[in-house]
Amino acid sequence: MNGAKAWKPLEADGEREVTSHREPGEEFLFYRSVAEGMIDAVQENCSRGAFENMEGVGQLSEDRVTNLRYHFVVTAAMLARFCMEGGMAMEEAFGLSDEYIRRMDCCTNMAEIVYVHDQMALDYVCRMRNLKKRIASSKQVAEAIDYIYVHIMDRITIQELASAISISPAHLSRIFKQETGISVSEYIRQRKIDMAKNLLRFSDYDFADIAAMLSYSSQSHFIQHFRTQMGMTPKAYRDRNYMNNWNVNRESFTSSGQSPSAP
Repeated sequence: MNGAKAWKPLEADGEREVTSHREPGEEFLFYRSVAEGMIDAVQENCSRGAFENMEGVGQLSEDRVTNLRYHFVVTAAMLARFCMEGGMAMEEAFGLSDEYIRRMDCCTNMAEIVYVHDQMALDYVCRMRNLKKRIASSKQVAEAIDYIYVHIMDRITIQELASAISISPAHLSRIFKQETGISVSEYIRQRKIDMAKNLLRFSDYDFADIAAMLSYSSQSHFIQHFRTQMGMTPKAYRDRNYMNNWNVNRESFTSSGQSPSAP
């Protein structure tokens, strides 16, 4: 073909040590936490230095700084994609990714790259949190939604929520339903199920552990709520979606019986 070299598959280098890759669950839980606006979870991930822990993530360069740069670019691309699927405008998501990659390109050592990574993650997650609150038109409902996101792992009552934002439970119930179209308790249930779906897809926690983490009174109570919300049991959901990270909207079709091409 005009002197062009024929393509050949990459042959394994018998002298190169094969890297053992860890399961990607932690990374995808991180991406989903960012896309869901879970600021506390993202801050915890950054504070324990998860990004700079290169054990089991694959070696992309012999040079440690260059290797971290490559992983930064992967993370920026994944955050942009997950946040777009969470509702962020494409221009904003890609614009942030491009901007932080440019900032990273000016870094001269690993500590600086880690710092820019953490700033990028916090920027994305704060924007996603604000995006989730845009369904509210009043300051009080926005504060209520913010409280729910922060305390999603806890048992949240409407009395506790109303007290936190200094209004009566009755008034909160009325304005929340007016602005969001659903009740406070239903909104809390939906957000808990969203978190449960992430844990089912990207972790190996059993159902009892997930129920306890999300402050359900029992495993059976969690399973009942999940089946009501999703039309399937947690086991069926995990069997269908475990580590299925490239088609996050598939569940909306499979639970309704539609195919992805259906209108």
